[in-house]
Amino acid sequence: MPALIIGLLFAASAWFVLFGLEAIHFWWGMAAAAGILAVWSISWAKEHRQRLFKFRVSYLGWGIASAALLYVVFFLGDFISTRILPFASGQIDSIYGNRAQLNPLATGLLLFFWIGPAEEIFWRGMVQRVLAQNFGANAGWLTAGIIYAAVHLWAGNFILFVAALIAGLFWGWIYKRFGSLWPGIISHSIWDVVIFLMLPI
Repeated sequence: MPALIIGLLFAASAWFVLFGLEAIHFWWGMAAAAGILAVWSISWAKEHRQRLFKFRVSYLGWGIASAALLYVVFFLGDFISTRILPFASGQIDSIYGNRAQLNPLATGLLLFFWIGPAEEIFWRGMVQRVLAQNFGANAGWLTAGIIYAAVHLWAGNFILFVAALIAGLFWGWIYKRFGSLWPGIISHSIWDVVIFLMLPI
């Protein structure tokens, strides 16, 4: 638990700088923070690494299908929220504001090969895993999803918070279901690239 607390304090601080203060380049800052958290997670998961990174070919299908499903959920969420919440459109546009900081190719490569995988390694591979070990699988899943959403509160963006909560619980369920990080890594990486660059909502 001490290692988890240190990781969460670092994550909360990093997300505050990135989303609250907006004091540094968003994409490089996110890449650095996520990378540090991933390395921290792996270093404290020696006896769990084999299970966490166990790969099966079927995980490719699960990852692709779940990314598509989550995209549909967000597409419908955008359609509904922009019609019932007067502030939704502006907050959604704000989420996409960071795209201009880096060219699309570099952003896509960072999201697919680095940020997406690194986030899964920390939030599911450390946060959810440790919480589940201490409080049970369901409590660990729910708590990890809530914490993942909570660090996004620094942005002061309600839509981003709800989006992070849905995505965090979704990828957390995938990890809880399979026990391997690979389905979530594949899903997260594909979804990031599609929703930010290829087919933004």
